[in-house]
Amino acid sequence: MSLESIRYKRGNLEILDQLLLPLQTRYVKVQGVEDGWKVINKMQVRGAPAIAIVGCLSLAVELLKDEMDDKKVMRQEIEGKLNYLVSARPTAVNIKLAADELINLANTLSADDNVSSSEFKDRFIARIESMLAKDIEDNKAIGKFGSEAILSRLEGDRQVRILTHCNTGSLATAGYGTALGVIRSLHGSKRLEHVYCTETRPYNQGARLTAYELVHEKIPATLIVDSMVSALMHTRNITAVVVGADRVASNGDTANKIGTYQIAIVARHHDVPFYVAAPLSSIDMSLTSGDRIKIEERPDREMTHIGEHRIAAPGINCWNPSFDVTPANLITGIITEKGVFTPSRLKDEIPKYHSPIASS
Repeated sequence: MSLESIRYKRGNLEILDQLLLPLQTRYVKVQGVEDGWKVINKMQVRGAPAIAIVGCLSLAVELLKDEMDDKKVMRQEIEGKLNYLVSARPTAVNIKLAADELINLANTLSADDNVSSSEFKDRFIARIESMLAKDIEDNKAIGKFGSEAILSRLEGDRQVRILTHCNTGSLATAGYGTALGVIRSLHGSKRLEHVYCTETRPYNQGARLTAYELVHEKIPATLIVDSMVSALMHTRNITAVVVGADRVASNGDTANKIGTYQIAIVARHHDVPFYVAAPLSSIDMSLTSGDRIKIEERPDREMTHIGEHRIAAPGINCWNPSFDVTPANLITGIITEKGVFTPSRLKDEIPKYHSPIASS
């Protein structure tokens, strides 16, 4: 059974506190938008798809408690609260796109004289709730398309060895995972020999979270520190690299966890295919290149301390960007729920598909 990072029943939202993993499993109750902003900003919940879902569900929880019956006031409140939630983690595009779509929906419902205030609220909340099931469905499609793309490059029934970075599984999504979903699909088809996951400094999402998921799923895996990637590719015959994404520009440049860019360079040197697994909601067609992606910078303490123990020399300056941008020319393919596209095809292919929450 997959790990459950988000627990939701109408009016009740809890998230698995990922700051405590792997040593402690505790769920945190999210009672409204302020709580939603805090758990996203503090990285108690993380992963671009999960950030969008939790943020929007926190608004649904708050709306269910609110007894306001003026549609125009409700629309204004929705817009303000969604824009506030977007500010919690600015690099991940999923929550921004979800917010834009939900604001459009609120505008439409508010302007329709045939829609009562109670119907407005019911339809709006139902749209948010549909994001959970849609995300799992999309992740399973990503897993299928990704595993097929990797296996299509091989001859016979050869087993594969995959390298992944950061955490992209059930803990980063509503369930199943993006890059880890591809790995899960390969494992299910009996073609995965081994997966290697990086430690992913400085926040250790690989060591704390991906390793936790791989052990939980009984997938054969080995943890490496970030600086071992070159040696790994030189000695272990890696079949492919599969990573996630927080934002993909229209030209294919991809922002992902810091350290992704250097893995892509090493993969190119060793002629290892490098794939990005991401739902359409992570692709920002308004950005022409990765140079325009805003990169979040995190507190120095994430580098200087492990828990309460200081590991860096006092007084040293720190630079702690949470993400880097991998140029499109280093990416073999971008795996989405609609198929695998080379970066050069995104501009032609992605506009054909509707946003996951765009239609009524």
